[in-house]
Amino acid sequence: MLKIGSLKLSGGLILAPMAGISDLSFRELCRRFGAQLAFTEMINVRSLSFKSKKTHFMLGSSKKDKPLGVQLFGSEEQYLLRALEVLKKYDIDILDFNAACPVRKVVGRGEGAALMKDPKKLNKLLKIIVKNTNKPVTVKIRSGWDKQSVNAREVALAAEDAGVNGLFIHGRTRMQFYADSVDYRPIAEVKKAVKIPVIGSGDIFSGELAKKMLDETGADAVAVARGALGNPWIFKEIKEYLKSGKVIEKPDTKEIIKVMLEHLDALVSLHGERIGVVIFRMFFAWYTKGFHNVRPLREKACRVKIKDDMCAVIKELI
Repeated sequence: MLKIGSLKLSGGLILAPMAGISDLSFRELCRRFGAQLAFTEMINVRSLSFKSKKTHFMLGSSKKDKPLGVQLFGSEEQYLLRALEVLKKYDIDILDFNAACPVRKVVGRGEGAALMKDPKKLNKLLKIIVKNTNKPVTVKIRSGWDKQSVNAREVALAAEDAGVNGLFIHGRTRMQFYADSVDYRPIAEVKKAVKIPVIGSGDIFSGELAKKMLDETGADAVAVARGALGNPWIFKEIKEYLKSGKVIEKPDTKEIIKVMLEHLDALVSLHGERIGVVIFRMFFAWYTKGFHNVRPLREKACRVKIKDDMCAVIKELI
């Protein structure tokens, strides 16, 4: 049992938020295979405070999409307060604040991973969130800004002091982005330093790697991000490996095609045919990773504009 404030999960398999990926269709798909908590895409507090149509769409959910988390990012107090007020109208279960995003345009505004350089400011922003919501609050951090300033422990203590109920930590610095191997040591140090639940993130690509994260860090749960791209089965795989130590068989081509068609249908239903098909193009590449001689089909998929044509390309994988 994983308890984050008032939120209780039967296990620790969490789908991390990913920009441009974590829409309702993807969240529902991953939940089918065992994700026990999922988050919306990262949402800008400024956009949310102005009630933009795009942000409202990103917050769309369903009865199957529970429990649901929302991840916010920003650094301006006035917009954070306004965003929290807007969120009161939505049926969500947990709020996460991002202090981990490494993207240049985000950190250039003093947001995301840039807050790793200013624990006091992060503490202040988190206190505002905790004070102005009745939902459990978590924060996502990295191990530090760069290898010379690995300060995850200090930042985690500042977050705990602010009253957050849990902490996600990616075992790389901002400057590493997603290069090199994930470093378990800062995660383990954070786990030893705080009393709140710690969720480990980074390189969760298999059941074995999920167990390694838990064993080497003492983390309470894992958050899967890139490991779920084209592989929603990973949650089922992790659950079985943690339970029995057995590696389940990978889905065969027939199963992959079935899920691809279902995912495409869900994307089109959610976004409309034109946008849904365009979004699915990148998923086509992820689903077909490891397939032999698939390059011509990938190139064909990248030119497709209507659903029926994409379905035909998918069926050519047989």
